[in-house]
Amino acid sequence: MRPATPAPARHVPWSTLAVVGAVGGLLSGAFGVGGGIIMVPLLLTFAHMDQRRAAATSLAAIVPASVTGGIGYLVRGEVDLAAAGVLAVGGVLGSYLGARLLRRVPLVWLRWGFVALLLVTAARLLLVAPERGAELDLTVLVALGLVAAGLFMGVASGLFGIGGGVILVPVLIAVFGVGDLVAKGTSLLVMLPTATMGTVTNARGGLVDIRQAAVVGLCATAASFAGVALAFWMSPTLSSVLFAVLVLASAAQLAVRAVKAQRKA
Repeated sequence: MRPATPAPARHVPWSTLAVVGAVGGLLSGAFGVGGGIIMVPLLLTFAHMDQRRAAATSLAAIVPASVTGGIGYLVRGEVDLAAAGVLAVGGVLGSYLGARLLRRVPLVWLRWGFVALLLVTAARLLLVAPERGAELDLTVLVALGLVAAGLFMGVASGLFGIGGGVILVPVLIAVFGVGDLVAKGTSLLVMLPTATMGTVTNARGGLVDIRQAAVVGLCATAASFAGVALAFWMSPTLSSVLFAVLVLASAAQLAVRAVKAQRKA
């Protein structure tokens, strides 16, 4: 299947892009996600971007926001550097593959795939109670599992325009037994190489408007400081419930848009 020709970027008011970035950055710091889980729906709704361009713009904005948020957790000792390195191995390759697929997969598949991803994530957040302070024992078997998790996260990152934290944080908590703050901090650190790889691939494919992505990214970076402070204030249970509610709201919004698009088609 030949890559789809990207639609030209439309004009979007800078104020709209700034608000999208600020909301995404706040969530990035608070929940250890790139912010794309909310930035993509907001770009679709208020910036009137199509799914491909919204995903690519969100992913580009995640790069600076993940740096700032990751540093915020790192200085507080809530990052597992060894696990982050192992995860990045699979994440970089997966992000490249996901970004390549973004130009080939039909939009209807992207819409419903994203909705399914959000529903699974919300279920895991509600069913698994995080334990603050738990650490990871890095064995060979665990390392292989982390590479696989990074690969899956990277594909989702490039394909859906999310940093991958929406997948990685629940996986680190539920599967590997990591504490919620360490999971968030490690997730943000891993996002830097994966989001960068996906963004470079998207830029080469003509899916990224650098000026628009820069506005979203700068505002997301500034807001991520407040998000990190919020993460340390919330209890693990409250954090999981709020995150799950956010994910379900995003899934419902995207499902409605997908149904409308199919009826119009």
